[in-house]
Amino acid sequence: MTQLPESPIITIERRKAVTIIISALLVAVALGGGLMKVGSGFAARSANGITVTGSAKVAAVADNAVWTLSVALSAPRVSDAVTKIGVGVDALTKYLTDGGLPIDAITLGSVSTYSIEEVINGNSTGRILSYRGSRDVTVRSTNVQLISKLSQGIGSILQNGVPVNNYGPQYYVSTLADLRPQLLSEAMKDAKVRADALTKAVGGSVGNVSSVKSGPFQVTTPDSTMTSDMGAYDTSSINKTITATVSVTFDTK
Repeated sequence: MTQLPESPIITIERRKAVTIIISALLVAVALGGGLMKVGSGFAARSANGITVTGSAKVAAVADNAVWTLSVALSAPRVSDAVTKIGVGVDALTKYLTDGGLPIDAITLGSVSTYSIEEVINGNSTGRILSYRGSRDVTVRSTNVQLISKLSQGIGSILQNGVPVNNYGPQYYVSTLADLRPQLLSEAMKDAKVRADALTKAVGGSVGNVSSVKSGPFQVTTPDSTMTSDMGAYDTSSINKTITATVSVTFDTK
C-alpha cells in the first residue's frame, strides 16, 4: 500500500512539539544548576556566620586650642615693611595679654618678606613696586573659652588699623586616646545586641566572635552627620561628638 505524505499542518505541529520539549529540558537543566548554586551560596553564608556593625558615641569638650594669626602688610621699602610688622605684632600681643592670655602662650614666627614687581602684559619689568612682609603669631592654650572669646573680639584691633589675618582657632580633645577603649567596648556590646535581634528573628542564636574590625573614629560637631573612610576630626567647635564603630562577625547556631 502506498503511504500518503503527511500534511504540512501535521509536520508543523510535530516540529512545534519537539521544540517545546527541547526548551523544557533546557529550562529544567538551567533551573537545576541555578538552584544548586543558590543552595551552595546560602550554605557559605551560614558557615560564615553573621556580620553586624556596632557603634557607640560620647559627647566631649575640647580642652586644647591652637590659634594661628598673622600680621601682613606692604610698604615701599623692605625696612618700612619690617618696622610696621613689628608695630602690628606688638599691638596684637597687647590685645591678647590684656585679654587674659599669658605671654608664654604666644609664639612668634620669623619675619618673612618678598618683593612685588611691576608686571606689564604678563611680563615682569624688573621694577620693584613694594615689599610684602608678614609674621605669624601662634597661640596655644588649654583655656578654650578664653581663646573663643578673644577670637570673636579680634575685630576691635582690625578697626584700629592693625593688619591681622585671623585663621580661626582649632580645638582638640586631648583625652581621645583614653576614650577609645571605652567606646570600642560599648560598640562591641551594641554589635552583640544587633546580632541577637537578627538571629532570633529567624529562630537562630549567636555564638562566638570569629572576627572583629574596628572602623575609624569620627570626631564631629554634635549635630553633624559627617563621616569619612579615613576618620573625621572637626577642629572648628569646642563641643564635639566622638563616634566609634566596629564590624563583628559572630558564629551562628
